This record gives sequence, structure tokens and C-alpha cells, in this order.
Amino acid sequence: MEKFTFNKIHSGSAVPYELLLLADETVEAINTYISDCDIYLLNHQAQDIAVIALHPNNTTELEIKNMAVTESFRNQGIGSILINKAKEIAKENDYATLIAGTSDTGFQQIRFYEKNGFIKKGMRKDFFIENYPSPIYENGLQMRDMIILEFLIP
Repeated sequence: MEKFTFNKIHSGSAVPYELLLLADETVEAINTYISDCDIYLLNHQAQDIAVIALHPNNTTELEIKNMAVTESFRNQGIGSILINKAKEIAKENDYATLIAGTSDTGFQQIRFYEKNGFIKKGMRKDFFIENYPSPIYENGLQMRDMIILEFLIP
């Protein structure tokens, strides 16, 4: 098994925008939520290869605001490692649910979350239209709505 380390970055540390931008379109969009998040980095051989940003929405719900894996490490189970760490953090901190949002055009991301035990919970209508200055396209389709997925913490 390869050696990975998972660490929370300290407040005041540099925000890992290079990784976060793999999952969000602009620094401006990231800046709307990142200061209220706990940011964790997954490191392999002294290289940061993945990031997850967790935001407490309230006392019972923890949200994955951003999750990204560098391209050379994709499709190797790294995303599932991050999800499992987020589930552990949620459980340790007595959250009842872990939620994530992704575009209605993010078919691969929706399947990924469902594979990791999430179920579709709802939708934020026109999220990508209202929160980004220019249209964003994925899989040849304009991103409009955010699909909300939920995992109930056992």
C-alpha cells in the first residue's frame, strides 16, 4: 500500500488554490466559501495530490464544498479515500449528515458520490447561472442546477 498522509492545514496557511481550482472555476468562487472551511490535504511522497474543503452548515450537517485530485492520481481510489476521511471527521464531530453538491451535468461525479453511499437529496435551481459570471459547460452541456447528495452518518 502506498503511503499517504492526510493533514488539516492551519488557519493562516496559504490556500491551495492550484488544487481547489481543479474542482471550482474561479478563485473568486472559491473565496466565497473557503474562509469558513476546514481544508485537508492528501500528500504522497512530499507532494500534495488532493484536497477536500469541509464546511459546517449547522450543528448536524457537514458539507463538502470542494474536493479535487490531481490528474495523475485520478481513478486510483484517492477520491474515495477523501470521502472516507470526511465521513470519519463528520462522525468524530457528531454530525448527522455529510452533503455534497455537484452540477446536474456532472454525471461522473454523481455516480462517484452514489458509489460512496450518497443519495440524491435535492437541487439548488440555477446555482451555476446565478453564481458564476459566464456560462460553464461540462460534458457538452451548460451547467445550471446543483444536485445535492447526502450521506447519513451511522
